[in-house]
Amino acid sequence: MNFKIKKNKGFTLIELLIAIAIIGVLTTLLMTNFVGIRQRARDAQRKSDIRQIQSSLELYRSDNSIYPTISGVTYRVNGSTACPTSQSLQSGATVYMSKIPCDSLGTSTYNSGNYYYYTPDGVTYVLASCLENANDNDPNSTTNAPSPSGGTCSSGKYFVVTNP
Repeated sequence: MNFKIKKNKGFTLIELLIAIAIIGVLTTLLMTNFVGIRQRARDAQRKSDIRQIQSSLELYRSDNSIYPTISGVTYRVNGSTACPTSQSLQSGATVYMSKIPCDSLGTSTYNSGNYYYYTPDGVTYVLASCLENANDNDPNSTTNAPSPSGGTCSSGKYFVVTNP
């Protein structure tokens, strides 16, 4: 008697379940890291925008011997309504910043989007933005809300610069 042993070609159910579990764990690890990278990239853009506005304000002060004091110069990091594409920083015919940048998320994360504070005398200012990455270790990052604070920051971390 010749018995032929039939060999099945394929995977067992246990092998498939183990492979799917491994793929799920790897995907979870990679997605968590990817979200962190995107947060850091948006934070870097916010910091760059604030430094550009700071440069514009310094140019404004060097020409006018004072920082802008009018209430219409409260800039928006983001637009809970819409990004203010028409806002600019200018004095007469001199344009110091043609378009005020908008937040990369477009959501209201700090003080309803306001991030330029000034004193009525035009001597000082504070630029601030809420950071998404709570572990940011930039020297200008702080957990203390800048004054005046009119909102909350989900991460509890702010990027703040003041006049030099």
